[in-house]
Amino acid sequence: MSDNKSKKMPGILARLRMVVGLNIGTIMFGILFIYMAFSAILYFTTTHIESYQVTSGPLSRNETYTGLAIREESLCKADSSGYITYYAREGSKINASGAVYGLSDTKTASAPASLAPEELSKVRTDMMSFSKGFSSSKFNSTYSFKYELKGNILQYAESGNTSSAPLTSDEDGEGNDSGDNDKTADIYPGNQTICQSQSDGIVLYSMDNYEGKTVDAVKAEDFDQNSYHETDLKTSDKVKAGDDIYTIITDERWSLLIPLSDRQVEKLKDRSTIRVKFLKDDMTQNGDFSIITIDGDKYGQIDFNKGLIRYASDRFLDIELVTNTVVGLKIPLTSIVTKDFYVIPSRMATTQDNQTGFTLYEGKNKTTFKNVSIYASIDDSSVSKLAVDEAEQPQIYYVDKSSFKEGDALINTDTGEKYVIGETDTLEGVYCINKGYAVFRRIEILDENEEYAIVSKNTTYGLSRYDHIVRNADKVKEEDILY
Repeated sequence: MSDNKSKKMPGILARLRMVVGLNIGTIMFGILFIYMAFSAILYFTTTHIESYQVTSGPLSRNETYTGLAIREESLCKADSSGYITYYAREGSKINASGAVYGLSDTKTASAPASLAPEELSKVRTDMMSFSKGFSSSKFNSTYSFKYELKGNILQYAESGNTSSAPLTSDEDGEGNDSGDNDKTADIYPGNQTICQSQSDGIVLYSMDNYEGKTVDAVKAEDFDQNSYHETDLKTSDKVKAGDDIYTIITDERWSLLIPLSDRQVEKLKDRSTIRVKFLKDDMTQNGDFSIITIDGDKYGQIDFNKGLIRYASDRFLDIELVTNTVVGLKIPLTSIVTKDFYVIPSRMATTQDNQTGFTLYEGKNKTTFKNVSIYASIDDSSVSKLAVDEAEQPQIYYVDKSSFKEGDALINTDTGEKYVIGETDTLEGVYCINKGYAVFRRIEILDENEEYAIVSKNTTYGLSRYDHIVRNADKVKEEDILY
């Protein structure tokens, strides 16, 4: 009977192993599954602490705008017909009576249009700059660039076959009427009629129908870049009397108009001057600022008295208004906490073994030195700075309340003065976790918005750039070990 039992048992165990799959692999998998389940439960039931690395910079990025340039400019027309030769360089300044172009009855004989290496390099640079800054939302700028590039190549070709020197002028800027026809013929080859500028200014060989427009005459539709069209005036064909030849800008003073939202109007309404960064070349300059109304909407008007020559060929300019000037350490508002401290005059502090602390008076001439952490050092407002030397300005030390009990007495061992602890004050700060546990660090807020604050980077016992702090400070207590 027992033999039959012993024969049946192995069969039962074998069948059990077949059903359950009981082997070393199953056991290890079961242990791993239990561990993962336990870890998941801990993860979902434990408070998660987020860290934040302190960065340096402004509170937020400055807002960018596209401005409409309004300047004093006029179109100049041909006095007679003929083939044109250009002498004034596009975008260059010219004096009154300076030669802008020449007209002749026949085309000036010219060699094949080939560019010098430096001219070819300039064309390539212009093309690369346009390519890098190209935006499909402003495709109309492609046509403006096409005309500008075509005109530059034509002008390079012209200058390679004729002299680009203007008429000579005296020190006072007036033309030289010496009557030296042979000399003039050397400078301007061929039987040409030389056309001179009637005033000082900047020469442009293009037009866009904004010439002569003043700020008062601007309308809302003038800001539509999709309907903007620029016409290149350079040509190798024969021109007729009355044809538009070039535009001249006659005043260094100019204006930029930018559309404003209600929020932007509220933000900028108290400004009379503003600093502008031009995104084209990253140059900055100050301008007079005012808010005007055009067709019922608010616009910002920025008036400049210099810098026009850099942007003379641009009707629309992308700019950045430099309004966020407060710079410091940037932290989330959710990181900020407040903490109460005992305040103790610095005259009660003493140094022992290169450590700053206080001497606790325990009665009957018994004293104990206590080394404590100082969280802030602030000028004692009860003592005038004029009454003491700056190096000896009394301070108020902020000490953790756990270091003493209310009513404890401190003694200055040099003077015998006693001070009873009891006065408290509050500091704003954050929890720094550089060492794996939460340590309070004082902050001084310079500016803030809905999400972030800018704090001083020069605060004694404060924060430094790249410190790690707790983002959700309401879930942490000081000295909590976080990792």
